[in-house]
Amino acid sequence: MKNSSSLSVEEARKLALQSQRVLTAQKTGTAIEATLGAIEHLGYVQIDTLSVVQRAHHHTLWNRNPRYNHRHLDALVQQGKVFEYWSHAAAYLPMRDYRFYLPDMAAIAKGRKHWYECDPKLKRQVLKRIVDEGPVQARDFERQETGKLAMWERKPAKYALEQLFMEGKLMVVRRQGFQKVYDLTSRVLPETVNTAMPSTSAWHRFLIRRYLEANGLGQASEISYLRKGIKGDVRVELDNMLEHGELIRMNIINNHRDNDRYYVFPRMLELLSKPLARARLKILSPFDNLVIQRKRIGKLFGFDYQIECYVPEAKRKYGYFCLPIMWNAALAARMDCKAERKTNSLIIHNLVLEPTVNRFDEFTNALAKELGNFMRFNECNQLIVNAVSHKSVKQALIAKFA
Repeated sequence: MKNSSSLSVEEARKLALQSQRVLTAQKTGTAIEATLGAIEHLGYVQIDTLSVVQRAHHHTLWNRNPRYNHRHLDALVQQGKVFEYWSHAAAYLPMRDYRFYLPDMAAIAKGRKHWYECDPKLKRQVLKRIVDEGPVQARDFERQETGKLAMWERKPAKYALEQLFMEGKLMVVRRQGFQKVYDLTSRVLPETVNTAMPSTSAWHRFLIRRYLEANGLGQASEISYLRKGIKGDVRVELDNMLEHGELIRMNIINNHRDNDRYYVFPRMLELLSKPLARARLKILSPFDNLVIQRKRIGKLFGFDYQIECYVPEAKRKYGYFCLPIMWNAALAARMDCKAERKTNSLIIHNLVLEPTVNRFDEFTNALAKELGNFMRFNECNQLIVNAVSHKSVKQALIAKFA
C-alpha cells in the first residue's frame, strides 16, 4: 500500500482502471448476479437511445460481464433490484440506493425545472388514468386520428408522464420496444426498500462514496458532474471527511502540467499492488462510466475525446460514432464503426491510433481478438474495414477476418 501524498499519472490511471473493473470480469455467481454486481459497483449505467452498435447500457455491462445477456436488465427491473431514474443522465440504478434519489425527486416536485414544463391539470388527469387503468406508455394517449391533433395531444401527455416520473410519483415498470411503460411508484417499489429522506450531509457523502469506490480517485467537480448547485457543498463534505481521516488528498504528478489534487479512500490504494491486465484490449461505449467525463480522461489519460454524432458532418474529425479503445492501460485508439444489421456486418469506417502506439503487431493482435468478441456481441458475422490510420494494421485486420 502506498502511503505518500502523491501518485504518478501512471499510478492514477491504474487506480482508475482497477476501480472501474473494465479489465477484470466478475467470474463468481450466476451471469445475472454478475450484471447486478456491476451495476451496484458502478453506481449507475447510462441509458442511451443510439443504436449504431449495441446500446450504451448493454455495451457498458458487457464490457464488465462477458456473460451478459440483454434480458438481464429487464429481469432485474422486474425483480425490483434495479430501477430507472436520472443520475447525471437517464440511467439504470441499484434499488438499494433508491433513497438517495429522493432529494432530487423532492426538489423537482417543488418546482426545480428538469426538462419539460407541463400543465398541472394534465398531470392530475394522467395520474388518475394510471390509478384507474394501470401501466401506460406515452403512445396510449394518442387518438386514433392521424395528423397534427394526435401529435399535439401525445407530446403534452408524454411531458406529464416524464414530469411525474422525475417527481417520483411514477416508475418505469418495463420497456416495450425501448419505450417506457409507467406505473405508480406505490405499486412498483418493493416494500423492503428504505424510503427515509437522507440528510443533506448523508446525501453528499453518498455521492462521494459511490463515485470514489467506482472511480478510485476524484475531485469535487467530478463527483458533482452535471448536478447543479452542489459542487461547493460536496467540497465542504470532502474536507470534513479529510479532516476526520476518512479520505486522503493526493497530488497527481504529471510532467506536462501543474499537480492536480484528488481525493481517495485509503483502502482503495491497495489496488495499486494488484496486477493490471495491460495486454487486454477493450472497445468502449462513448457513454461508458470510464470515459463519460471528457475533461477527466483528458487529464488522466491524455485523450482528447468527444462523440461527434452531435457535431455537424463537415466539422467531424474522426467520424459519427467513434468508440474509445483501451489497450496497454491507455486510451490507445478510436474507432468509428457501425453494426449493419441487414447484412450482419460490422463496418469500421475509420480507425485512428494514438501517436503513442508503436507496437503495432501487439495492438493488432489484441484488437483482432476483441473484435471477434465485439462482432458476436453485435450479432455480426463479417467485418468490413475501410479507413485505418496505419496501413499495416488495416492489412492485418483484413487478413485475419477474410
